[in-house]
Amino acid sequence: MTQAAQALADAASRPALEAIVDLDRYPIHQPENPLTMALVAQCRAELDAVGCCCVRNFVRPEAIARMLAEAERLKPQAFWSETTNNPYMTKDDPSLPEDHPKRIFNKRNNGFINSDILEETSDLQAAYDSDEMLRFVSECLGVAPIYRWADPLGRNPYSVMEPGHEFAWHFDGNEFTVSILVQGAEKGGLFEYCPDLRTPEDENLEAVTKVLRGDRGPVRVLDLQPGDLQIFKGRFSMHRVTPIEGNRTRYIALPTYVLDPHSVNRPERAKQFYGRAEPIHYEREAQRPDRLLD
Repeated sequence: MTQAAQALADAASRPALEAIVDLDRYPIHQPENPLTMALVAQCRAELDAVGCCCVRNFVRPEAIARMLAEAERLKPQAFWSETTNNPYMTKDDPSLPEDHPKRIFNKRNNGFINSDILEETSDLQAAYDSDEMLRFVSECLGVAPIYRWADPLGRNPYSVMEPGHEFAWHFDGNEFTVSILVQGAEKGGLFEYCPDLRTPEDENLEAVTKVLRGDRGPVRVLDLQPGDLQIFKGRFSMHRVTPIEGNRTRYIALPTYVLDPHSVNRPERAKQFYGRAEPIHYEREAQRPDRLLD
């Protein structure tokens, strides 16, 4: 079988969008439907106001059950890391003052089920490959065109967090992230974020430092539930996941979209998150869409 034929066969074996997304409630396949237009308007308003929107019960319970089963099957292949990081996922720079945010490190321990090992029948992969999902996210953001991420490891992974794990404050290496909670922690595991804390023109280092030192003024909290869809401007809004408590693993799917179809993670970030850097990470290292610290 040729590669093209195999790709078609793989696509045919995946669930249809209507088996994943509650299209009765959220008919995103019909962009002119009044329900869809109202949903897009609501999401745009939330994104403009606080850099984040949440659509409750977007993914059907049956699809969430299949995604959970997939994540648990693949969990033995997850890349686990326990470290500390600054908000930019860069190394310490002793040439800077001690109170510079590049020199403030916090605890991070979690695992990633990398995108390149998702199963052929994956609901997550099917949703990510859907043109309807791409168009819907683009409409909600009010930005077009956007693209699926070229990063082979981080384009649509599962994040895995066990009891005791936490994910320190950070900015994303990509502009937009769509999150689908698959299974929440018994307690904790809350998503905290600071809307638009920086811009492409201004790192806003003073405000970043204040949050790292405990300032709760800009911090918002989102308690996601299984099946909820979150659209988030993670390149500009610093965020974290609070410590996981109880006995249940937290799984969240992270389909990711970008403005530049050529962009990928920096090699250092790829190694930190996904355990390795591929040739594409080194080849495109010098071709960055912005000059942010990362």
